[in-house]
Amino acid sequence: MAAAATMAAAARELVLRAGASDLEEEEGPLGGGPGLQEPLQLGELDITSDEFILDEVDVHIQANLEDELVKEALKTGVDLRHYSKQVELELQQIEQKSIRDYIQESENIASLHNQITACDAVLERMEQMLGAFQSDLSSISSEIRTLQEQSGAMNIRLRNRQAVRGKLGELVDGLVVPSALVTAILEAPVTEPRFLEQLQELDAKAAAVREQEARGTAACADVRGVLDRLRVKAVTKIREFILQKIYSFRKPMTNYQIPQTALLKFRFFYQFLLGNERATAKEIRDEYVETLSKIYLSYYRSYLGRLMKVQYEEVAEKGFFSKPSLRSRNTIFTLGTRGSVISPTELEAPILVPHTAQRGEQRYPFEALFRSQHYALLDNSCREYLFICEFFVVSGPAAHDLFHAVMGRTLSMTLKHLESYLADCYDAIAVFLCIHIVLRFRNIAAKREVPALDRYWEQVLALLWPRFELILEMNVQSVRSTDPQRLGGLDTRPHYITRRYAEFSSALVSINQTIPNERTMQLLGQLQVEVENFVLRVAAEFSSRKEQLVFLINNYDMMLGVLMERAADDSKEVESFQQLLNARTQEFIEELLSPPFGGLVAFVKEAEALIERGQAERLRGEEARVTQLIRGFGSSWKSSVESLSQDVMRSFTNFRNGTSIIQGALTQLIQVYHRFHRVLSQPQLRALPARAELINIHHLMVELKKHKPNF
Repeated sequence: MAAAATMAAAARELVLRAGASDLEEEEGPLGGGPGLQEPLQLGELDITSDEFILDEVDVHIQANLEDELVKEALKTGVDLRHYSKQVELELQQIEQKSIRDYIQESENIASLHNQITACDAVLERMEQMLGAFQSDLSSISSEIRTLQEQSGAMNIRLRNRQAVRGKLGELVDGLVVPSALVTAILEAPVTEPRFLEQLQELDAKAAAVREQEARGTAACADVRGVLDRLRVKAVTKIREFILQKIYSFRKPMTNYQIPQTALLKFRFFYQFLLGNERATAKEIRDEYVETLSKIYLSYYRSYLGRLMKVQYEEVAEKGFFSKPSLRSRNTIFTLGTRGSVISPTELEAPILVPHTAQRGEQRYPFEALFRSQHYALLDNSCREYLFICEFFVVSGPAAHDLFHAVMGRTLSMTLKHLESYLADCYDAIAVFLCIHIVLRFRNIAAKREVPALDRYWEQVLALLWPRFELILEMNVQSVRSTDPQRLGGLDTRPHYITRRYAEFSSALVSINQTIPNERTMQLLGQLQVEVENFVLRVAAEFSSRKEQLVFLINNYDMMLGVLMERAADDSKEVESFQQLLNARTQEFIEELLSPPFGGLVAFVKEAEALIERGQAERLRGEEARVTQLIRGFGSSWKSSVESLSQDVMRSFTNFRNGTSIIQGALTQLIQVYHRFHRVLSQPQLRALPARAELINIHHLMVELKKHKPNF
């Protein structure tokens, strides 16, 4: 019974919750204790079934008992039957209230129904109208698509017709030969601008015809013959014009430069021939090479021949001991003004004109002729190389080969002439100047960006350097093998051989300073050693040491003076001869003071040595000697100094050097006499009566200054 009551209560709860769902907001939750707001989880119950099974009911009861609401109700002790009746009563009240509400709103509901019916009718009419519109739009869209298809087809046909018209127009324009073109090619001179314009047009039409022929265009046959005849006529006129003008422009030994506009025109003509008549272009190049090669060879052969007629007569001096030439002031051992040939102003000066020099009876050394010849060769070669590169449109090895095809025979002839001349040339200064001319011309060619002459410069230097070294070695050998006894009478003045050496060495040193060369310095060093030995051998021929020293000083001084005029003060040659001169000068001064003042000098040295060794007491035994020295110096020093000065001035050719020697001798004399004073101030000699006769040092200095030569 209890289970049945529980099931009934649960059923009522479900009914109550279903019916009161609309009134929850208004009424709030039902009372009866906490936890009753939650719905009971009763599952699916069928209490009206005739086949109700008790076991299943137990299961449902057990499940409902586990519900939180049921647990809460049982826990609080609520009477479920009373609660069930209360719920049924509330449901009835709610139901009645709902019925009253529906009755009150019946008119509104009926009005709302009528409005909905009217709206449905309006919407139906709208649907019909939209359907009609949709049908009309479908028809219009179909017509638009048709028009678009027709327009696209018309555009395609238009573009095709325009493309065909453009192609046909280009073809016709490219094939038609206008009368202006024919008239210009046949009648206009090559120099006129319209010939150049129509030649470009002819070249373009020929290219167009060739292109169309490759595509199989039959219309090309109608104009091919006309274009070929015009091309032959143009090629003939261009060939004659190019050769005529080029030869007039390419005359050697002129400073005329081809105008850039003319060069551009020639180059265009040549490129036209390369594109249309390669055989003709090759003929022009070959004819140009052959003709210019002959022109250069003929001119330079003639020019060299005329140049050699204005050269100094050959001086075949093969060593320092050959007889000097009196036929010209310019010898092979003297530089003079010859070094100016490598100065910047003279190096690129205008070339010599032989017939003008012959009329004025002017003569030039070989290096001047060499400079003129090679400057002309350099200038023409640079212009020729640049012209070849620009006109024939070549560069690198191709330009180099074409240049040598034009200038090769001229360069070979020049080398042979130089080799022939050098075989009998002993002018080392001329050869050395030629070497430096080549070095400078090579730099000029490099600045002008003309590498075509590099090999030629190397060949020229390969001829000049060995000859220069051979001449120097011959001079070294001639000095080394000379016997002074075979030179005839000797005196103490500078020997002509040392003068030659000084002039020769200073010339080479001054030239070598511009572009130093170590091999040259080595050869000059060997020559210097042999000359120094030669001077010593000649000095040994004099009987007295004084004469030997005078000879050595005169020669050293002369060589040093010549060297210092051209060589740098810190050069090895200047330094070496300065040391030799100083050493021999000091020795000569001692030799010069020895006869009149030798006793005084000897005593001072001996006394200073005794004092230094602590043996000054031994000076007491020298009183008589000291007295004699004091009185002898006081009575003869003036005459001795006068005689000494005159002897020096007679012995030395260089007055300045003689003055320096006299000054050195007097200075040394004062120093010796001053040292003599200090020796006499020692205690051992301080009481010597003769000390009163000593000459005052300052007085002596004043008197000696009177004997200094004035110039």
